[in-house]
Amino acid sequence: MPSDAELLLAWQQGDQAAGKALFERYYALLMRFFANKVGDDPLDLIHETFLGCISGQARLRERQNFRSFLFGIAYNLLHKHYGRQRRSGPQFDPEQHAAADLSPGPGTMLVKGVEQQLLLDSLRRIPVMHQVVLELFYWEGLTSSEIAEILGEPHGTVRTRLRRARQLLEDTMGRVADDPKVLADTCSDIEGWAAKVRASIMRPEGSGSG
Repeated sequence: MPSDAELLLAWQQGDQAAGKALFERYYALLMRFFANKVGDDPLDLIHETFLGCISGQARLRERQNFRSFLFGIAYNLLHKHYGRQRRSGPQFDPEQHAAADLSPGPGTMLVKGVEQQLLLDSLRRIPVMHQVVLELFYWEGLTSSEIAEILGEPHGTVRTRLRRARQLLEDTMGRVADDPKVLADTCSDIEGWAAKVRASIMRPEGSGSG
């Protein structure tokens, strides 16, 4: 089976089958990234991310993890997406603005269970930077050094962000939860509930791998 780097190089050289293979390999990963941050169908952003892989500016560096490379492109596109939404207001600040404010209404990720829904709703209410850090860590299993590469920040800064983000999430769940038992169950096993959210990702109707 060809590696991600081999598929990307072949795609950049015009092999459409290689591009399709990459799309099928990483579609669900990008869906998880965008689904809880944008209120509309994220398929356009997913396509833009893959197209960004073959642009003249996008180059997978030697020893760079392909997932980190892909998430870096996706994160930059998310910035642009929010920037377009805020043309008439204050400039988008990922350390201040939350997805719930930028894309009102529920995200497009569908889950079962009140604990999973509490987790998703609360993630959307904390600043986007902290939401991204937590989701990359818990859902995608990325290390703090890999997340630092994606965000273009020092490793120590990301480790601090992770601690702060976890506290913000727990504080937000405390304000959002209606049932103290649901709150306690969710806070006691964030890793477990995050894994269930990851497993329950559902594709919007009509989406595909082409």
